[in-house]
Amino acid sequence: MKSLLVFDAAMRSKSFSLAADELCVTPGAIGQQIHKLEEWLGVTLFIRHVRQIQPTEAALSYWQKIQPALEQIADASTRLKHSRGMAVLLSMPPSFAAKWFTRRMANLLTRHPGIELHLNASSVIVDFEREAVDLAIRYFNGRDTRLDATLMFNDEVRVFCTLEYAEARLLNTPDALAGASLLVTSVQPYWTQWLSRFSRLDAGTVAGIPRIHFDQALMAIEAAKQGHGVVLASPHLTEDEVSGQALIEPFAGCLHLDNGYYIVQHNKIALSPAAMLVKQWLIEEAGEKVPDNPGSSLHRATSC
Repeated sequence: MKSLLVFDAAMRSKSFSLAADELCVTPGAIGQQIHKLEEWLGVTLFIRHVRQIQPTEAALSYWQKIQPALEQIADASTRLKHSRGMAVLLSMPPSFAAKWFTRRMANLLTRHPGIELHLNASSVIVDFEREAVDLAIRYFNGRDTRLDATLMFNDEVRVFCTLEYAEARLLNTPDALAGASLLVTSVQPYWTQWLSRFSRLDAGTVAGIPRIHFDQALMAIEAAKQGHGVVLASPHLTEDEVSGQALIEPFAGCLHLDNGYYIVQHNKIALSPAAMLVKQWLIEEAGEKVPDNPGSSLHRATSC
């Protein structure tokens, strides 16, 4: 069955590399499974070229016969996974879970006390065909034909640091960032674009500013709170820090992004009543305005 699933992914994508991305394995693992299937069937399924594969007539005929059965298995499995009464499995990125969701979770459970929520905080993209997940919050551009995606909110990035850090380095204008340490996240690595738009620093000066890189926004925001530098982050992830004045925006300037936070689900399977309640609650919560930074004398209101 594992080889058949690999074969189906390779036929649909017409690529071992794309099939590997879909199944979260290496292209080599895809090739091994195809080779095992070819040995078991006693026929060649693909003609291998450099960076290209071509299915044989035998492969096309075989896939045409087994593909409907594979779809039926996937459909039956998904329907069974989604018939768990009031249990809802919700997946989201760790930083979003920690910074946005947990401060609101009590509201969900108060409104819908019968829901049995299972929260999975993971940066791995959910595969609804293979995982018992009802809903996921995904940070991307919203375009994926395999998903039903509902926008929660578009994203933007702004500059945050502590008041003490801003005062010590005289961060009165974006040009003063030449003397700061930039905290960079892998999800929002937009410092060069931000500085190009809002500062007058030349490319050489921008390239020479010290940087500390993080793979999670959660860590970068915490580093900024500890006074280790200036972070470029989403205001949706800095609500607690801003409302408690642990972080301020030293000056105006926000950069709108193509990506946003979307609620995604299987595009062919209807949600359970409990999952639908969670989705509706997420949409309503996302409609609440991000609180403004009460800030300090250094803060300037942004016009995002």
